[in-house]
Amino acid sequence: MISNEMKKTLAVFSGSCNPELAEQVADCLGISLGKVRLEKFANGEIYARYLESVRGADVFLIQSVAGEHVNDALMELLIMADAAKRASARTITAVVTHYGYSRQDRKAAAREPITAKLVADLMSVSGVGRIITIDLHQGQIQGFFDIPVNHLTALNIMAEYFKAKNFDPEKLCVVSPDLGRAKAAKKLADIMGADLAIMHKGRPKHNQAVITALIGDVEGKICILNDDMIDTAGSIVAAVSTLKARGADKVYVCATHPVFSGPAYERLENADIEEVVVCNTIPVPEEHRNGKIKVVSVAPLFARAIDAVYSNGSISELFDPDFAL
Repeated sequence: MISNEMKKTLAVFSGSCNPELAEQVADCLGISLGKVRLEKFANGEIYARYLESVRGADVFLIQSVAGEHVNDALMELLIMADAAKRASARTITAVVTHYGYSRQDRKAAAREPITAKLVADLMSVSGVGRIITIDLHQGQIQGFFDIPVNHLTALNIMAEYFKAKNFDPEKLCVVSPDLGRAKAAKKLADIMGADLAIMHKGRPKHNQAVITALIGDVEGKICILNDDMIDTAGSIVAAVSTLKARGADKVYVCATHPVFSGPAYERLENADIEEVVVCNTIPVPEEHRNGKIKVVSVAPLFARAIDAVYSNGSISELFDPDFAL
């Protein structure tokens, strides 16, 4: 994909959180990942040093701000960006496969932080000059940055996966688990030629969800419940229970980011779900990939975005579901 001349100045490096995805992206680009030394001091502080020159290079840092050590993941990305800046990289692009702290994107109550904005400021100060990410919790988070943000979507990838199952479009219904996801669910429904249903969700406290209303007819339908992420799976399980109670024939779940915290795997396995389709924006352990959970790769999508950014091409078709892959 990348010419020999381009290879001289394109440098792609992986953080420690999702090296498998980074390797896939590099393979799609036809290059090798750059070499970087990532270690921790005895007290837990993070150390990063590039083992090859990045002077004058267009540097892309692939990192997922997620996992059990989400704070370490964020700091590692910031430190890698700072090291690249001080090593005279020409440009630094953070390829953030999952944007951590995105759920706190507004003040929902007094004296709360807006962590999505805080993380945006930290990335900008560290030396990052562009962000490539996918399916932010809310699209307006792009406005928290004063640098370019290329916001990709996995909707087309999900649509292609479900189209391959040859469902009867007359029986198909895409369901949004809450009002915030309604617009994305509508786009997926349009791509699939399916009906649309929307739920209203309340949260009495963190990581607890209650479905209070369902707009749309799901009786006898094959429902595709679409969300941007699955954390503890409480919201998804509550939504699935509501759909089955309203007469849904089968329920499939798809989400871009498999955060999968705490009881998530057990809840999903015990729920009346046919499949849970997620992307590899966050690593899913091998032992959990053989049951209901199906993992699809976003590596080709990110590779196309990196190639387009590097070669000054258009990437509008990558974040606009109206364009077919």
